[in-house]
Amino acid sequence: MIPYFTIICLLITFVVSLGLFFQPKTDPYLRFFPLFLFLDMIAESASYYISIRIQSNLIVSNPLTVFTFCFYFFILSQIVHNPIAKKVILYVLFIYPVIALFNIYFVLKNADFHAVTYSIGCLLVVAICIYYFLELFQQTRMVSLLRQPAFWICSGLLFYSACSFPLYGLNNLVFRNVSYGTIRNLMILFNLLDVFLYSSFIIAFLCRIRVRKSML
Repeated sequence: MIPYFTIICLLITFVVSLGLFFQPKTDPYLRFFPLFLFLDMIAESASYYISIRIQSNLIVSNPLTVFTFCFYFFILSQIVHNPIAKKVILYVLFIYPVIALFNIYFVLKNADFHAVTYSIGCLLVVAICIYYFLELFQQTRMVSLLRQPAFWICSGLLFYSACSFPLYGLNNLVFRNVSYGTIRNLMILFNLLDVFLYSSFIIAFLCRIRVRKSML
């Protein structure tokens, strides 16, 4: 049941994201989320199916995590305002997948999870999100953070990446030296992180919708 949980969360988030096309003045970068979530949902389903049939789903999960990081880098490059920071993130967007895919297919031979390059991806996302918050705190004009999609997206990515870094980053060590019960508990923890991340995305998609109060 646990593997299905992430797919269900993805499905709900994808359905909510479709509403972005009907919202006026939607930030352009938000319109990429429905396609990303749809592809992610298909890949996660394929990964789950392969894990049942072949047991090892690395053929899907390894490149999927690289693709996911690249998408987050792109979104973050659209969120930050400093032109130099944007350029640096775009460099990261092109350099990271080269390093990660080289590690996966030439160093690990796609026989193990790419813990090192995954950890690097997490740290990069955390660093960029922190930079976004520094930019946010330096703004001179007042803004309602609760109605800023970028705030919710960066909050979700920051929390998810900071928490998943020690878990996924030590994946190769942890999952080989613990009992099945411990692994199951860790999977539940991973699912909770997914819930938090996708919930932050949903809030980002909906936070600009104004609810009109009915006149009595």
